[in-house]
Amino acid sequence: MAARTAQEPAALRSPARIPLRPAAETGSPEGVRAGRIPLFSPTPHVPQGYPPKAFAGEVVPFGVVAFREGHDRIGAHLRLIDPAGEESLHRLTPLQDGSDRWSADVALDRTGNWQYRFEAFADDFATWAHAARVKAEAEVDVGVMSALGAALLSSAAAEEDRPASERRLLRDGAKRLGAKRLDAKTPGASDAAQLASVSADAALAEAFALRPRASLGSATEWMPLTVERARAGVGSWYEFFPRSEGAVRRKDGSVRSGTFRTAVKRLPGVAGMGFDVLYLVPVHPIGETNRKGRNNTLVAEPGDPGSPYAIGSRDGGHDALHPELGTEKDFRALLRAAQKHGLEVALDLALQASPDHPWVTEHPEWFTTLPDSTIAYAENPPKKYQDIYPLNFDNDPEGIYAEMLRVVMHWVGLGVRIFRVDNPHTKPLQFWEWLIARVNAAAPDVIFLAEAFTRPAVMRALAAVGFQQSYSYFTWRNTKSELEEFLTSVSQETADYMRPNLFVNTHDILTEYLQYGGRAAYRIRACIAATAAPTWGVYAGYELIENVARPGSEENIDNEKYEFKLRDWEGAEQRGESLAPLLRRLNAIRAEHPALRQLRNISFHWSDDDAVLVYSKHLDAAFTGTGRDDTLIIVVNLDPHSVRETTVHLDTRIWGVQPGDGFEVEDLLTGAVWNWTDHNYVRLDAFAEPVHILRVRERS
Repeated sequence: MAARTAQEPAALRSPARIPLRPAAETGSPEGVRAGRIPLFSPTPHVPQGYPPKAFAGEVVPFGVVAFREGHDRIGAHLRLIDPAGEESLHRLTPLQDGSDRWSADVALDRTGNWQYRFEAFADDFATWAHAARVKAEAEVDVGVMSALGAALLSSAAAEEDRPASERRLLRDGAKRLGAKRLDAKTPGASDAAQLASVSADAALAEAFALRPRASLGSATEWMPLTVERARAGVGSWYEFFPRSEGAVRRKDGSVRSGTFRTAVKRLPGVAGMGFDVLYLVPVHPIGETNRKGRNNTLVAEPGDPGSPYAIGSRDGGHDALHPELGTEKDFRALLRAAQKHGLEVALDLALQASPDHPWVTEHPEWFTTLPDSTIAYAENPPKKYQDIYPLNFDNDPEGIYAEMLRVVMHWVGLGVRIFRVDNPHTKPLQFWEWLIARVNAAAPDVIFLAEAFTRPAVMRALAAVGFQQSYSYFTWRNTKSELEEFLTSVSQETADYMRPNLFVNTHDILTEYLQYGGRAAYRIRACIAATAAPTWGVYAGYELIENVARPGSEENIDNEKYEFKLRDWEGAEQRGESLAPLLRRLNAIRAEHPALRQLRNISFHWSDDDAVLVYSKHLDAAFTGTGRDDTLIIVVNLDPHSVRETTVHLDTRIWGVQPGDGFEVEDLLTGAVWNWTDHNYVRLDAFAEPVHILRVRERS
């Protein structure tokens, strides 16, 4: 099914899909924008008019403000057209907060370009039923209301598009109302009781919810919505440097580079931890001029491999492979091996050049020339990158745009479908809109991840113009208030177009929290990242708790950007030093629980300790594929240096448990089982068990 709506009790709502019955639109006078029944503030919505985005299987909250004058009741629908041209209609329900906002959650499973619009109508049955209940209770106008109701039900029963069983139900309702004398001054108590009974009949309400009796009507304009493949919104990323995987230290102390072929040997370990995206830093030739040495020194020693971001040498540029890594045949072999292990390969797209890049001599106009005739190198104060020339997109936009598209499509042709884009905020926004649109027109399954740690407006704009995923401020959000604010923002405010990838660390980022928090900090951050959003990632070495920084920086000392890293993965796990078992368990939990593969369904709860974060992820049974609700409660001690004891307070109504009622939870990390209510004592030891990931067990 291409679109599904959450199910609620029949007394409260209509079933998911409504038989197509177009609402009769009531026109507006010339020059008047408001419809007869106003419809305002539709969502999903993206600033500046870009189409909102969803990923296949995402539960999307559609909503609109709808109201009319007076006290008559209205109804509202969402009408969807999927990429195959099939229409579906979904009944909206009003939020009970006085906002006049109507909403419906719909899972979109078919990739491609969708259209949607909202429709509102005067709900004749709901209006009559409300007035009838009020007047029956007061025993006023019972005859009039009974006659009006009988006429309404009889008319609906005559509609040929209704099933025979439904038409019988409607005729029976009309008979129950009977032929009341409209001039009766004192109706009998039985008449009022019968009117009340019919007006409150749940079966009749269900029939009219499915096929409303509508007079008047308004509709919004059709709006676009792009649904991309599931990997655009859900994934577990693992980053490594191919040159380090299989690297060998020679007897003279030098290091022989790993290759694409030796990197294949690491794939079972990565896949075995449950990761499904393997992200490779640039694999292109590295320049010699101004090559950086170990720890970003300005002078490279013999054998220093240089930064893979200083792209280009006599061996080629962005469409070439570093000769020490192997040939195109070897690269294809890595892609095939990754696929066999359930891994997609993401390639780093860093649009910049070393001084030795062929572009420098062939297209000097693509760079910025200083008054002394030298080319400006890259800077991000206080950082300086003397080994890198940034591109200038304004001197020859037609030529440089075409070349960047050629480069991307070269790798797409080899089988790459995911690109992690380095520093996209240093290139024109219109370039990215142009490039991503053209790549996705040719290959709709290609995904771009924006590595842009910059101002919020710029990060959001990159997402709006096309980037399917975005790095975020997660790495620097560590306190309870910071995390609640951040996760609320990415799951609610920008979720219609900006999908966060919660990397816990990168080859450039080692936060103070990780530097000084030890093993507990690494466990805490992984648990939050893996459960708070559907996409997360780690950089190789995280499982080995590589937490020593270069003095005065937020980067690892002996940074892998400038040297080879030889790691003993298996030995560390055998000695119990590795976090690989935890990462494996976290990814297994994510695979088992569809609630963790949604972005917008996070809810925050309370604790009496400012160092204890509490949130839940709930997914209605209509969307889980199992026929059962899926609910997890995550309780985190954010202080990696202490034991915390506190009381947590839960809004259990989110998963259908009334306050005060008991329910059973199972800790998915330890297997412990407890009986909980909406108020619970917890003890979280940072050095032993800093996190609870609790599954709410189904009640018998």
